Amino acid sequence: MEGAFPNRAEAGRLLSVKLAKYAERDDVIVLGLPRGGVPVAYEVAQALRVPLDVFIVRKLGVPGFEELAAGAIASGGVRVLNEDVTRALPNADEIIEMVTERETAEVERREQSYRDGRPAPELKGRTVILIDDGLATGATMRAAVKALRQRGVARIVVAVPVGPPDTCHEFEDVADEVICASAPEYFQAVGQYYEDFSQTSDEEVRLLLTRAAQAPTHE
Repeated sequence: MEGAFPNRAEAGRLLSVKLAKYAERDDVIVLGLPRGGVPVAYEVAQALRVPLDVFIVRKLGVPGFEELAAGAIASGGVRVLNEDVTRALPNADEIIEMVTERETAEVERREQSYRDGRPAPELKGRTVILIDDGLATGATMRAAVKALRQRGVARIVVAVPVGPPDTCHEFEDVADEVICASAPEYFQAVGQYYEDFSQTSDEEVRLLLTRAAQAPTHE
């Protein structure tokens, strides 16, 4: 369709132009939301010559109703609960703890797998550019922003190639800066704005993070 990005890498290169003021700053780090956000984030980090890492967010799905999110857990053990859902659950504490334990293990597994033994970066006091391949409802990104606030970062910039105007606008109340490179009025799904929207693999995430770790940055 007209206005579509050829792929995530090209979307990242285009997005980096709008983030040029953050180039070569030693207080800046780019965080990609796995998996699809990482190829976009990689291109941004390369263009700005700043470090790249991942920020993993896992939904806390209600057992038996997995699409219903009781909250989310993010890198560093930060948990954000959806009180509207938890209030309605019988034995809420028990259920939340059980799901949290399971998803924490998955976050840790992914972090070890993706970083290949490299330590997690220190985020406190830094400017974080948080990137995904697009926004739809924004639920995952919202959980990531809340979690980063709890980690004491100095500034959060939410940056995506595409998202619906209302969702992009909502993030202005949550993040310090929001960049939606494209905000089409008749938005339906992120994938419709990419010519190639094939799934990003764990292997690709690992490869891009390793490549970024070896690249010269301003840090």
